[in-house]
Amino acid sequence: MSFFDDEDEDELPPTTVRPASPRQQTRAAQPPRPKPRRPQRARGSGGPGGPDHHAMMVRRRVAAAVGVVIVIVIVLVINGCLKRGKQQALETYNQNVSQIARTSEQQIAKSLFSTLSGASTKSALDVEVQVDQLRIQAQSLAERAQGLSVPSEMTAAQRALLMALDMREEGLAKVASLVRTALGEQGTQATSTIAGDMEIFLASDVIFSQRVVPLIGQELAAGGVSGQSTSSSRFLPNIGWLEPKTVAARITGQGASTSGGAVPPGNHGSALLGVSVGTNKLASSPTLNHVSGGANPTFTVMVEDSGEFPETNVKVDISITSEGKTLSASHAIDKTEPGKTYSVDVPVTGVTLGAASRVSVNVEGVPGENDLENNKASYLAIFQ
Repeated sequence: MSFFDDEDEDELPPTTVRPASPRQQTRAAQPPRPKPRRPQRARGSGGPGGPDHHAMMVRRRVAAAVGVVIVIVIVLVINGCLKRGKQQALETYNQNVSQIARTSEQQIAKSLFSTLSGASTKSALDVEVQVDQLRIQAQSLAERAQGLSVPSEMTAAQRALLMALDMREEGLAKVASLVRTALGEQGTQATSTIAGDMEIFLASDVIFSQRVVPLIGQELAAGGVSGQSTSSSRFLPNIGWLEPKTVAARITGQGASTSGGAVPPGNHGSALLGVSVGTNKLASSPTLNHVSGGANPTFTVMVEDSGEFPETNVKVDISITSEGKTLSASHAIDKTEPGKTYSVDVPVTGVTLGAASRVSVNVEGVPGENDLENNKASYLAIFQ
C-alpha cells in the first residue's frame, strides 16, 4: 500500500448506498421499449399525412360534375318557371279580351238594337238617353281594355282591340245624336245617316274577326298554350241595318210592308240558334246526347229573326225517329222582330226510352226567305 492510498482512506467519509425503490426495480427488470419508426412518406403524396394526389383529383372532378348538374337543374327550373309565367300571362290576357268581347256583344250591342227596334213605342228623349247610356258603357269598356296587362307578344292584338272598341263607342255617340231626329218629322235624312253610321259597327266586327281573334290565337299557339279559345264579338246583328229604308222601318215602325200584302224586297229569314231539354243543351250530330226528362220531354228552341223585317207566324217543327217510329210536334211564334231572339217550347209525348233516337228541328221559311241552311239541325239522343 502506498502513502497516498492511506491518506485517502483516512480523509474520505464512508459512502452510503441507498436501496432501489420497487418502481425502479421494476423498470430495471423490463427490457427497453423500441423507438417507434417514423412513417415513410408515400411516393407522390402532397406532404406528411396528406391525401393521395390522384384521389384528390378524382374527388375534385366528381365535385365539379355534381356542381354542373346542379347548375343545369337550376337553369331548367328557372326556365320552366319563366315559361309557365309567360303562358299564364298569355292565358290571362286572352280570358280578359274574351270577357270584354262578350260584354260588348251581349250587353251593349243587343241592348242597342233592341232599343232601336222598339223606339217607335217610346218617347224620342227616352230612346236618346238609353243609347247615350250604352255609349257610356262602351267608353268604360274601352278604358278597361286599355288598362289590361298586355304581354309583349300581344301588342298587335291589343292595338286592334282598342281600335274596334273605340269605333263602337264612336258609332254609339253618332246614333245617340241622331235618334231623336230620326223619330221626328225630319226623320228621313237622320235614318239615312244612321244607316251610314252602322258601317262603323260592321268595320269593328271585321277587325275583331280578322285581326283580334287570329292574332291572339297565333301567339297562344306560339307560346305553347293549348285548350284556349278567343271569343269573337259581333256588334252588328245583320246587314239590314245598313239600308236606310230598313233602318227607317225598324226605328219608326212604318214602311215595313208594301201595298196589297206583297212581300217587301230585302232580306227575310229566321235562324235556329239552339235546342235544349230542361238543363240539357243538345249538341249536334254526331254527338250522342243523354237526355233526362222521361218519355214526354219539352224541347226549348231558340229562334232569331235574322232578316231585315218583322215576320209573323214563324213555325217550329220537331220530329223524333226511334225504332221505326216517328213522333212530330210544332209550335208557331206569332210575331218576330229583326235581330231579336225568341224561346219556343215544343212538348213531345210518347218518346221511346233507352233507345237511340234522331231529333230533327226545323224553323220553316218565312215569305221571301231564300237561304234555309241555318233553319235546321239534327241531333242524336237517348231519352231516360
